[in-house]
Amino acid sequence: MNTVEIRIGESWYKKLETEFKQPYIQELSKFVSEERKKYTVYPAGEDVFKAYRLTPFHQVQVVIIGQDPYPHKYASGLAFSSGDRRTTPATLKNIFKEVEEDTGSTNKDSNLERWAKQGVFLLNRTLTVRKGEPFSHAHKGWEEFTLRTIQKLCASWTSKVFMLWGRSAQKLEKAIPKHHLILKSTHPSPLSAHGGFFGSKPFSQANEFLDRQNLKTINW
Repeated sequence: MNTVEIRIGESWYKKLETEFKQPYIQELSKFVSEERKKYTVYPAGEDVFKAYRLTPFHQVQVVIIGQDPYPHKYASGLAFSSGDRRTTPATLKNIFKEVEEDTGSTNKDSNLERWAKQGVFLLNRTLTVRKGEPFSHAHKGWEEFTLRTIQKLCASWTSKVFMLWGRSAQKLEKAIPKHHLILKSTHPSPLSAHGGFFGSKPFSQANEFLDRQNLKTINW
């Protein structure tokens, strides 16, 4: 296995292998490499594709799409998850608040690997970011790569749940066929959660949909 295959996992590498040979990926790789020489970049190199590695292609049941990683040390390679269980970023606090209101679950473990291992694909549109500078790695190629990721998932006729939180994530809606469940709301950040995220009940809706498909529901 090469380094990329190890970091992204065998199942996803098979699906996206040709993508890694595209010119835009070569340019993106060069850009991120140069950024790491000059600045602190999150997440760590080995965790950039962690969402893929922890949730293999054929295990994906729910896709939660965010914007870009936390621009600080809590970035873990999983959208919205914190790499430090002792610290819960404000956006994640809002997610947990909605989980509790929606499902009754009071699990506040800030590491969301427990979701990823149940088939919840925690994907950001942009997979890297410069420390302290949100969106600093936007429009460098990651959006193309994550679009291809969604297209690969949608090529399967197994119905999935797509949670599109915020405008960046919602740009992917047109790439998702209608037999999937699409749940849209504002982003759960403190700046926008009260504009439609709170009360949207995405977690119970996801489980109801999975149950109708005779699929295992998520323990949120």
